[in-house]
Amino acid sequence: QVQLVESGGGLVQAGGSLRLSCAASGRPVSNYAMGWFRQAPGKEREGVSCISSSGHITDYADSVKGRFTISRDNAKNTVYLQMNMLEPEDTAVYYCAADQVMGRCRRIRYEYDYWGQGTQVTVSS
Repeated sequence: QVQLVESGGGLVQAGGSLRLSCAASGRPVSNYAMGWFRQAPGKEREGVSCISSSGHITDYADSVKGRFTISRDNAKNTVYLQMNMLEPEDTAVYYCAADQVMGRCRRIRYEYDYWGQGTQVTVSS
C-alpha cells in the first residue's frame, strides 16, 4: 500500500504562487507515475498534471500550461506542483495520485491506484 499526503495549500491572491508537496510512504514510488488532480465545488475531478516515473515525461492541462510545473524527488519519495500566476479559477481541492503502471504519464483519473486526501487551494481576486 502507498499512502500519499499533500501539503502546501492555502489562501493566496490572484497572481501569487504556491508550491504543493505530496509525500509518499509505505513503499517507494520511484517506479510510479504521479499525478495532480483538482476538484472545484460542483465540478468533476480533473487531471492537472502528471509526471512519469523517471521524470522525463510531463503533461499539463491546457488551463495550467506555462503556469504550473510538476517535479519529483525520488530520493525523498515526494512530488511537487509549483503553481505560479494563480487565478481564481484555480480554486479547488488538489489531490496527489500514484499510478502503478510504469512508463506512462496520463491525466486519466481511473488509471490511478492511490490517492491522497487533498489540500485546499483558494485564490482570491
